Amino acid sequence: MSVLFVLIGVSMIVAGGFLFGFLWAVKKGQYDDSYSPSVRILFEDKEKKSEELLELENTAKKNHKS
Repeated sequence: MSVLFVLIGVSMIVAGGFLFGFLWAVKKGQYDDSYSPSVRILFEDKEKKSEELLELENTAKKNHKS
């Protein structure tokens, strides 16, 4: 029975730590931007697009030579 009280006490300390961490993150502004992550996937990176185009051009040149 005493083990149960120890486990409840430890779980309360862990829950308090998670609550503290959550409140700290909210205070520091970790959850302020809720719009851009949802639309970020809709836009392509220019660097990635240019790398893909260069790779396609190189492949086309190799295929044209043979």
